[in-house]
Amino acid sequence: MAGHIHPLTKVMARIERIFADMGFQVAEGPELETEYYNFDALRVAKDHPSRDMQDTFWLTDVHRGPAGEPMLPRTHTSSVQIRFLEAFVKKHGGNPPHGFKIVVPGKVFRNEATDATHEAEFFQVEGMVLAPKVSMADLKGTLERFYSELFGAAAEVRFRPSYFPFTEPSVEIDVKWGERWLEVMGGGLIHPDIIRLAGLDPDQWQGFAFGGGIDRLAMLIFGVNDIRDLYSGVLRLVQQFYFFIINRSNSSFTLDIVPREALSIKETCRSIQDRDRI
Repeated sequence: MAGHIHPLTKVMARIERIFADMGFQVAEGPELETEYYNFDALRVAKDHPSRDMQDTFWLTDVHRGPAGEPMLPRTHTSSVQIRFLEAFVKKHGGNPPHGFKIVVPGKVFRNEATDATHEAEFFQVEGMVLAPKVSMADLKGTLERFYSELFGAAAEVRFRPSYFPFTEPSVEIDVKWGERWLEVMGGGLIHPDIIRLAGLDPDQWQGFAFGGGIDRLAMLIFGVNDIRDLYSGVLRLVQQFYFFIINRSNSSFTLDIVPREALSIKETCRSIQDRDRI
């Protein structure tokens, strides 16, 4: 069977597979979020510019949360991390027998003017690790492995000091693409206040978190120059690639993208039969 698959779908599947190989599980949450989970639980100040209508799509007063709180299309998938952390503590109590590793891919929404590099809706991937003992070295090693798997073993990654209200210390992560350094992600150690708010002792439990855009990665990998092309619905974008499903058994299959100019379906299928599964 042959057809076309969107570049964003391909990249998201690849990202999930890389993190799954490192022991992460995929977590999901609502795209329509409360102010508490989108901002308050992440230590975002009440007067932070990200809460302004110029940066965030707020729903009208007709649409309120269960407790009457304001609602908004989520501006990041960090809200899912908080929901997962709360559910984890609720299930296991304040002294859980183990930690967790999650990765959260999904669509987010921001009130931005669109151009070649900005869209009002796009995809992010965020992650969180909780364990009795975690350091910046763990974060660095995890992300270096992720980008080496995504871009190849020669990928160069650098970390720069930064600030985020929900991590301390915080860093920006850059990847070298050609002769340029591109900012692709932010991260850091989870702020003790967030761990304490969830019902855990920050002296006993620590963690790290990270997050970045998927669209930019897809643009780099597939050579897309305008982010708007990813959402235009123009078939010429996806028709540059085929995907093929090669049945191996009743319970599994392989799926990969190959260039349209491949010599033949038969040769293409044979060349990708032993590649990674999605």
